Amino acid sequence: MKAADLKLEELVDFAEGRLTLKERRMVLHNIHAFAQFRKDLFDMVGADHARRILTRFGYFWGQADAAAMKRVFEWDNLTELIKAGARLHTLQGANRTIIRKLEMDEATGRFQMEVVWHDSGEAEEHLMEIGKASHPACWIHVGYASGYCSFCLGRNVYFIESQCEACGDRSCIATGRDEASWGGELKPHQPFFQANDIWGKVKTLSQELRRKSRELAAQRKLLGWGVGTPKSPFIEVRSEAFRRVLELATRVAQFDSSVLINGETGTGKEVLARFIHRQSPRTARPFVGVNCTALPETLLESELFGHKAGAFTGATRDRAGLFEQAEKGTIFLDEIGDITPAMQMKLLRVLQEREILRIGENEPRKIDVRIIAATNRNLLQAVREGRFREDLLYRLRVIEIEIPPLRMRKDDILPLARHFVKQLAERLKQPHLRLDATCVDFLLDYPWPGNVRELENAMERATVLCAHHVILPEHLPSNVVQPGLGQITFGETSLKTLAEIEQAHIQAVLQAVAGNQTQAAKILGISTTTLWRKTKEQK
Repeated sequence: MKAADLKLEELVDFAEGRLTLKERRMVLHNIHAFAQFRKDLFDMVGADHARRILTRFGYFWGQADAAAMKRVFEWDNLTELIKAGARLHTLQGANRTIIRKLEMDEATGRFQMEVVWHDSGEAEEHLMEIGKASHPACWIHVGYASGYCSFCLGRNVYFIESQCEACGDRSCIATGRDEASWGGELKPHQPFFQANDIWGKVKTLSQELRRKSRELAAQRKLLGWGVGTPKSPFIEVRSEAFRRVLELATRVAQFDSSVLINGETGTGKEVLARFIHRQSPRTARPFVGVNCTALPETLLESELFGHKAGAFTGATRDRAGLFEQAEKGTIFLDEIGDITPAMQMKLLRVLQEREILRIGENEPRKIDVRIIAATNRNLLQAVREGRFREDLLYRLRVIEIEIPPLRMRKDDILPLARHFVKQLAERLKQPHLRLDATCVDFLLDYPWPGNVRELENAMERATVLCAHHVILPEHLPSNVVQPGLGQITFGETSLKTLAEIEQAHIQAVLQAVAGNQTQAAKILGISTTTLWRKTKEQK
């Protein structure tokens, strides 16, 4: 889990009359009311006591948030957990936090962090009711950052604000260090942080919340919870691997060179082909896609090239093929690795001569079409085995693009999942649908053998099964939440090839659905034709 993955709508449960942040109840406060409260504190107890109260308030708030983050999520490392505090403070509307510097040495205990707070709500409150300050006044923010980092590191960390919008500065700047690193500079600030066993209170509260969470999960189960467009997933692409794919696709889109897209089933080969078409000068012309394995050879030839009336039984009129229908546009030939040698020869002629011959005609017809092909097979291996023409391969792959599987681009899993949830909310008319943050680790840990298509199907399944428009872990497929069920065990004693892992997963899914191929294909995120072919390959 990374700090950037935190989303407010997945952290907070917005129920009527009750807001909760991972089982911690919250209340929305009006900034004007809090400004008046701040002024009353100044008037009743004086500036020093007001600062102490507000700093302690922020300190407990930060410790409570840190406890929730450690309790709910599995973080990539301690740095991401620390960054999550800044992200969470921003999501809660306190300010817009930018981390300028973050250095820590777990061995020596040294810690240093510099943050910039833009649009500080606390500074605005101070200016609103008290006026311009002579010293930095973001005491709650200072307390929050100190409490959060102290809890995460298990030792005292103190933040001191050096610039403040309440003093007329453009932004608020604060530096946090461990107690030893501050030295004597900390002494005048330290009394404002002193409180009675805040840490112990937070730990006790966290233990109680863990128990409550288990009870709520059991109660949801008892109540029956969890019982049985132009698509563009290129939203917030985070992985470097897929970013390179899109950069390459964008460059080649401007030219008419043939493109061969390689990738496992479900990685989004057709979506990438449509992306190339939309980025190309041919975008206003047709995009025509055809699955080359969905039709027998004789019908595929007629579909691609068209026929003359009377060319065969049932050909009652002239018919233009898909190549002609795609004139001035793009034709996408999916599963190109599965076509017969005879069809390979006919496609080679199209690529060489840029002309097609309708069935039953003698005069070829010139075409102006951009060709994009895709396959999940190793065509070089097929060439070596004599199953695919070498000259056709070289014609098809003037530009070759390899789409990495989803397990190799884990940073894209959450943006994709959120994108699908948003689409499903519109399509299934569930405007309040949201993904709960407790699903994040399960989604990131699962290897997604069916790739993007499997993830999309998992989100649709969860949407259909979820209650109260909140997708929880119990609504995800069981193999995602409990990957040990029907999955391959990876280890030194069970290293397998990718093909063996795929076949074992297919068999496990088939066994789980009692051999129902339609249901198995839906779970795997592939067509029944592809499933039939893959099971045939096993024999």
